[in-house]
Amino acid sequence: MSGLTVDRAACIGCGRCVRACVHAGIELVWDGPRKFACATDACVLCASCIDACPVDAISIHKDVSADACDLSSFHDILVVAQCGADGAVLPVTFELVGRARELADIRGCRVAVVLGQRAGAAGADGAGQLIAAGADEVLRCCDERLNHLDAEVYARWICQLIDAARPEAVLFGATAFGRELAPAVAVRIQTGLTADCTVLELDEKTGLLQQTRPAFGGNLMATIVCPDHRPQMASVRPGIFAAPEPDWARRGTVSDVTLDATIEPRVRVLETKPLHSDLSLADADCLLVIGRGIGSKKHVPLMRKLAEHLGAELGCTRPLVEAGWLDYAHQVGQTGVSVAPRVLLSLGVSGAIQHLAGISGAQTIIAVNEDPDAPIFGVAHYRVVADCVEFASALLG
Repeated sequence: MSGLTVDRAACIGCGRCVRACVHAGIELVWDGPRKFACATDACVLCASCIDACPVDAISIHKDVSADACDLSSFHDILVVAQCGADGAVLPVTFELVGRARELADIRGCRVAVVLGQRAGAAGADGAGQLIAAGADEVLRCCDERLNHLDAEVYARWICQLIDAARPEAVLFGATAFGRELAPAVAVRIQTGLTADCTVLELDEKTGLLQQTRPAFGGNLMATIVCPDHRPQMASVRPGIFAAPEPDWARRGTVSDVTLDATIEPRVRVLETKPLHSDLSLADADCLLVIGRGIGSKKHVPLMRKLAEHLGAELGCTRPLVEAGWLDYAHQVGQTGVSVAPRVLLSLGVSGAIQHLAGISGAQTIIAVNEDPDAPIFGVAHYRVVADCVEFASALLG
């Protein structure tokens, strides 16, 4: 059985491991005249106690079962495509295919895309677009059972394809449906899943997918790996990666696959109603994002006017939503909408980690802030140290 082990002969009972553990997963117990560390049921194997131990008395023991996963039998990167109501492939899919292509070139492997299309869907050229974006093969299925986004139906189908193809890594877009689908697949194939990644890197030799995402409320960035199970799975929000320019000269394979006859939906959809919204931050070409530096809610109308003048959508940071200045639909960042506009004008935004992660796809960032040391200036292409309200007023003339 896997777990935390303590070498009692080496342990000096200093208690540093206890102070380092935030889960109360280790404690000091008495054994005759001396005390030593001992793991509790609360241990989550985070290894913080190992790092704290000055005498290397603590280690993590992992059992290797007889039916352990043969990592060498897995290869290639699989991207799960998502389509809109009209059958067209969503932009996040092309973003993932572009990044998968870059990782596959490092690893020397192929990129395959799973494309489930509704029967009679309009976006028939989706496979060609995916190949132009960097896919080597598209596994396409057109079936009326895919007419509705039923996570159970899609998960069972994708798991069958994973069992057959044995990909080294599987990538999902972290849309509303992707957030439901990815965990359903991970549970069925008994592997790990890292959600809302902002950085994906691949070790050329080991094939380990290094999945980076904000942790502890966005106060630090955690890089997560899955060393013992395959495939490695990650989801990425729309707008994190830039979509590649299509190369229509690329050649690839389109394989039509079937949905097993035993897969039947357990939910019957009686009616669907579209959600109408004039706000589309994720698709905005020009974006004006405001933060607490605008000073007061009374300045929001001025910012709206500036956004209209620039032909931009208006976004904001999380504190403004929490203060009730704007609705959640306007929130930009890791906890809101990840964006990738051509131009992003940032007014009064300090630049918290989770916000910077959500705007990393922007091509040009212009930041205005009174604080010359604001973190937003670290990612901005153009920096203005000034009062953002006066700046906005000057732009409007």
